[in-house]
Amino acid sequence: MSDEEQKRAGGLGNLAEDPGPYYRLHVFCCTNRRPEGHPRGCCMEKGAEDLRDHMKAAAKKMGLKDVRINTAGCLDRCELGPTMVIYPEGVWYSCKTAADIDEVLAVHVKNGGRVKRLMLRPEQRPPGKG
Repeated sequence: MSDEEQKRAGGLGNLAEDPGPYYRLHVFCCTNRRPEGHPRGCCMEKGAEDLRDHMKAAAKKMGLKDVRINTAGCLDRCELGPTMVIYPEGVWYSCKTAADIDEVLAVHVKNGGRVKRLMLRPEQRPPGKG
């Protein structure tokens, strides 16, 4: 199958003429805020903003210039959060402490490994989303 046929068929992968990525990795940190007492909760009330700020500062301190740490709105997994997803791999994490963030930065972002104890699997769904 040619690159063009693969793209039309919904396959992943880049066409030969696509430009290279601007960043090696892109991290999206959910900082969604819902009203207090909302049944789904939100990542913001679980410290997501402070954790995102810590991740940005730590990545800069580590010299990770080819990585972008971004704020995201709702990633639809707040019950499991605070959540983040790293692309292009599409690996999801639930990081609750600065130490969790530091581990993800060192193991996944810097060295390409995975922090299995913090990973969220596709089958892990918020209640009612099964």
